[in-house]
Amino acid sequence: MGSRNFSPDDRPPVRFMDTEELAYVTMRAREVHDFWHTLFGLPTNLIGESALKVIEFKQMFLPMCFLSVLGGSARFNSKQRSLFFEHYFPWAIQAGMSCTDLMCIYYERHFHEELEVVRQRWGIIPAPCIKPKTIRVDDD
Repeated sequence: MGSRNFSPDDRPPVRFMDTEELAYVTMRAREVHDFWHTLFGLPTNLIGESALKVIEFKQMFLPMCFLSVLGGSARFNSKQRSLFFEHYFPWAIQAGMSCTDLMCIYYERHFHEELEVVRQRWGIIPAPCIKPKTIRVDDD
């Protein structure tokens, strides 16, 4: 967040929810999204965001997550599309299904623990490491 000059406090408040409980769940989903980037080792580029949306869909079954994957992948160039659907998409489906219910974790109680220990406990499979010489993720 620091390198992109972004703070979670800059997000607009949750709106258009019928109840305070739904608004809280939506707000929490926004908050854990940032934790999930770290847990799964995903960058905040278009491929990383799209892969995380696949995991979010497998975890929460929200149609907006699936629609985000469709919209995001439509913006990929051919190299990005190949990288995403050959490597990240299948990994994200498996990673989202194999880990514990990540919406129900009190993350703040685990900040002092080693990342690898937390990943193992929660069944997190980190994102695949693709050699940059083969495919550049940020190509246009």
